[in-house]
Amino acid sequence: MKILLVSGEVHPYSKTGGLGDMVGALARALAAAGHQVGVVTPLYAGLRAKVPDLQPLGPAAEVVMGWRRVPMVVQTLSPEPGLTMYFVDHPGYFERPALYGEHGGDYPDNAERFVFFSLVAARLAVELPWRPEVVHVHDWQAGLVPILLQHQRLHAGWRRSLRTVMTIHNLAYQGLFPGWDFALTNLPADYFNLHGVEFYGQMNCLKAGIAFADAITTVSPRYAREITTPEYGCGLDALLRARAGALTGILNGVDYEEWKTSGNRYLPCAYSARQPAGKGKNKLALQQELDLPVGADTPLFGSVTRLTDQKGVDLTLGALEEMLGTGLQYVLLGSGSPVWEEAFRDLARRFPRQVAVRIGFDPGLSHRIEAGSDFYLMPSKFEPCGLNQLYSLRYGAVPIVRATGGLDDSVVDIAADAEHATGIKFTEYAPWALAKAIRKALALYAEPALLKEYRRNGMLADFSWDRAVAGYLRVYTGAAGAPSFHP
Repeated sequence: MKILLVSGEVHPYSKTGGLGDMVGALARALAAAGHQVGVVTPLYAGLRAKVPDLQPLGPAAEVVMGWRRVPMVVQTLSPEPGLTMYFVDHPGYFERPALYGEHGGDYPDNAERFVFFSLVAARLAVELPWRPEVVHVHDWQAGLVPILLQHQRLHAGWRRSLRTVMTIHNLAYQGLFPGWDFALTNLPADYFNLHGVEFYGQMNCLKAGIAFADAITTVSPRYAREITTPEYGCGLDALLRARAGALTGILNGVDYEEWKTSGNRYLPCAYSARQPAGKGKNKLALQQELDLPVGADTPLFGSVTRLTDQKGVDLTLGALEEMLGTGLQYVLLGSGSPVWEEAFRDLARRFPRQVAVRIGFDPGLSHRIEAGSDFYLMPSKFEPCGLNQLYSLRYGAVPIVRATGGLDDSVVDIAADAEHATGIKFTEYAPWALAKAIRKALALYAEPALLKEYRRNGMLADFSWDRAVAGYLRVYTGAAGAPSFHP
């Protein structure tokens, strides 16, 4: 199959979170399975130096955006067989210190930046000589692509049918902009209505993708169900219920070539489910690296997370205030809200022998925290899929999660299946509920044989991309054969 992916970020070229990880891994997995894959993404700052082998895609062209003609330059790269990267090259829009904004705020011209990106991606989908069959767009940054292609399909007399799939990675981020920015798309005004792009007078890029894509996916089965409810639907639940027949949840996979416990350059000691001794050595090395008292018998809890309300950091702080009296240790790597950053720094200042906090982004340390921790805290308020709990399972750090979204789909609690338990779940969104789960973890830690079974079950669980790719191929095939949808 010929598939074109469109995303605002793609690992290893750009990343702010799970979106970049997922798109990069999916693209490589599809190509490895024998499909022809292209990926359209912006050429962000630093990539020219990082990727010196870029080649221009033909002569420069233009796209019409509002009343202007904007130069369209695309650089290409073929990193592996069957996979071609298409970098949208516009220094004015993308050569910036960050992807979407700085100093806690978005760039004021994000609408213009990603309308341009969507216009270029839609044009490439039509003009690429290898003629993709399906265009798979991701999140709000590419949400306008389905409506642009739908308009062309309906009004430009195409001879072939180019189908679209929209993946919602996080419904809370919708790409909301003032209504007047819709003029940048050059689409007829009748698309700006209750059933299309309009959302309380604003332009909603994610809503456009949901309304006009031929198929919709989310990154876990439970999240696909949750977003059709008012509690999790972020104002779009009615539209998602109307499109429920086109909605599928597919749990993300893990790139086990990167997230591995043997032959990993970031880890001091190799280990595996069958030879687990090295995990204890990684724990001692992590304690030493983070200036905590080194002790094999001290239960070590870890988190690698964005410091936002979504991630349940208020629960983590509240539960730790209660549970640090038990003598456990806790390590955190993350960044986000300055309020939460300072709250965790303060916790580390008050409990220097038990809490270590590192603010920022450090890929190597994230691997070492997963490998060195006995337990991994992930008490999210909502979680479309989550990847860190999947990494934790493979690294033998027993995840403690709130039963929501992909966390519920991927972690097995002993209450549900004693033989195949991999983690600890709790339901109520409250610090006391997380504290209770931590007490269960401490009881588990006191039973080494049972803890070993949890770790072994988690490390042997298969969340590879082979399973996820099969699910996406079913969606692609269904979208290619489905009648065109128009709201």
